[in-house]
Amino acid sequence: MKPGLVLRACVGIVTAIATSMICAPASAGEGQGFHIVAGRLVESNGTPFVMRGTNHMFTWHPDQWATFADVKRLGANSLRVSLSGGRWTPNGVDDVRAVISECKRNRLICVLEDHDTSGYLTTQNEWSLDRAADYWISIKDALIGQENYVLINIGNEPYRTVDTAEWSSATQSAIHKLRDAGFRHTLIVDGPDAGEDRSFAMRDNAPGILNDDPDHNILFSVHMYGAFNNPAAVASYLDSFQTRGIPLLVGEFGDNSDDPNQDIKSDANSIMAEAVRRGIGYLGWCWSGNDPGGPAPHLDQAVDFDPNRLTPWGQRIFEGPDGIGATSIEATVYG
Repeated sequence: MKPGLVLRACVGIVTAIATSMICAPASAGEGQGFHIVAGRLVESNGTPFVMRGTNHMFTWHPDQWATFADVKRLGANSLRVSLSGGRWTPNGVDDVRAVISECKRNRLICVLEDHDTSGYLTTQNEWSLDRAADYWISIKDALIGQENYVLINIGNEPYRTVDTAEWSSATQSAIHKLRDAGFRHTLIVDGPDAGEDRSFAMRDNAPGILNDDPDHNILFSVHMYGAFNNPAAVASYLDSFQTRGIPLLVGEFGDNSDDPNQDIKSDANSIMAEAVRRGIGYLGWCWSGNDPGGPAPHLDQAVDFDPNRLTPWGQRIFEGPDGIGATSIEATVYG
């Protein structure tokens, strides 16, 4: 999601069956932090890690440091943090070090994402995945050595509509650029079609992208909004990854069951239940501050960043069935 534009405004773990074609060897990534084994995200010690958390729009709300402690108290084990390389207020090495430090202080796994790529070739033509890779390289000093605590989401929602070959090529090029620069982190790849992968470009090309990464350390991320407004659509998409042993994260979703806007209406109950059933991570959108006064204020989980004033969506994701409070398990790296 993006403010102003609003583009569309261990529990239940099941052992994945992975084919040898797409599965990294068990030793891949060991000692280097998070990595992928048999289609699952695991910690450096091999323990599966299932994300349960939310999104924080840090680059627009850089003073809201209490967010980290607030979401942790509500049960989150992860936080996806929006950064900018310059499309909005840029976040340099010092900002990123501070974000990582706050995640670690609150025993959260930190998912860092470059929001600049939102709407590439639709609402903007400058901030490509290649440029996002350059941004990560520019703040490399804050990231290297943090592989046990940090995953890098290369670029948020690149491409609104896309030629499949173009999306795949751009994704692979960005991955190689980061690997060549020395990044051993788990890299998270957003689907095209504003993250929803309506064209199934990510679903169908994920095995090739995973195999093309020399580290076999890629986590694919789908954003579930209007394309996932019924149980069948949710289950089918999650199954398409799990049955092939391909790692998947629901990197964004909202609770919009009463929203007349079909582009952002989603079935949060099914998304959470089906993710829990399969041991797939999820991160809701968003904690607070989403497009104030815009068409989708209900995407906020807390009113004005106040953890004591949860919205219905906040109550649902943190306190409801299959929610964060009921299913989150802290990363073992924190002891």
